[in-house]
Amino acid sequence: MTRVKRGAVARNRRKKVLQGMSGARGAHSVLFRVATQQYTKALRYAYVDRRIKKRTMRQQWICRLNAVAHLYGFTYSDFIHRSRNRGLRINRKVLAQLAINHRHDLACLFQQLEN
Repeated sequence: MTRVKRGAVARNRRKKVLQGMSGARGAHSVLFRVATQQYTKALRYAYVDRRIKKRTMRQQWICRLNAVAHLYGFTYSDFIHRSRNRGLRINRKVLAQLAINHRHDLACLFQQLEN
């Protein structure tokens, strides 16, 4: 068998990991063995936190809608229930944006749900 020299491949792989860890403290950005451990851990945290971000954003939208609903004498659950019964198919993200940017339009929506 012929000898396989992988100097360039190994160097590129190590370089990718060390560049990904630039900005870490201490040996985590210098030593390859420690950097690989932290790099895989960082990628895992990034993956998980992208899912957690979706969760927290939805919680924030619901919290905003609940606050606005209380201004008009509704609870959040009552607001969602009435809007579903009326056939309103706007998701929570859009409703929360309406609550922030176009409060008047949302007020009209609450008046329609009140009747």
